[in-house]
Amino acid sequence: MLNAVAGGGTFVVFPALMFMGVPPIPANATNTVSLWLGTAASTRAYRHHLNIPRRVLLPLLITGTVGSVAGAFLLVRTPAHTFLHAVPWLMLLATLLFAFGGYLGGLIHAGEPHDLSREAVAGMTAAEAAVAIYGGYFGGGIGIMNLAMFAAMGMTDIHAMNALKVILVAVINGTAMVTFIVTRTVYWPQTIVITAGALLGGYYGAHYSQRLPQSWVRGAVIATGVAMTAYFFVKAYL
Repeated sequence: MLNAVAGGGTFVVFPALMFMGVPPIPANATNTVSLWLGTAASTRAYRHHLNIPRRVLLPLLITGTVGSVAGAFLLVRTPAHTFLHAVPWLMLLATLLFAFGGYLGGLIHAGEPHDLSREAVAGMTAAEAAVAIYGGYFGGGIGIMNLAMFAAMGMTDIHAMNALKVILVAVINGTAMVTFIVTRTVYWPQTIVITAGALLGGYYGAHYSQRLPQSWVRGAVIATGVAMTAYFFVKAYL
């Protein structure tokens, strides 16, 4: 439900897996696979809000796929704890961008997707590539990072932003999921249990979030970002 409403399901699942004794890299891979179906289930609930032109959506999907593969292979080949030290700073940046991105969007005059210039689309695509690499490597907070990027581009409809976010996160996590399965990094018993909850929460959470005032949903996103930032700072440095 947290993923569907504001992103940040990893904040709950990844620490829980590590608490149960799953090593960091398999815990990250298991978390990605477990939550993917819940994210995919959310896409149907948001289908009426996804009105993004192809010239904007297609580059984002391509860079999301390629970047996710790169990040997933990087995770499999390097210690996860090294990257975890960078995670709280990334979460802090993403939360600040989302909270104040509307002001930045007003400065760069980008606007809604149909109004984006070629330069704005190119910048958005480059930013999505970086988000996808991070998402394939760790995944925690990529929903918030995407929302921050959309806010910086000047998008103001939180439900349209959530729709695009869910599509991109589903692509990024789905691509990483295939990589983790092929490299046999997933703990399947834990995956089955978490997936059952992710399916229910993802679908019904997406429907519920659309009945809330936009200010409430935006507040939930910011609160999630603050909580994730605090948690990862404690995890990395204390």
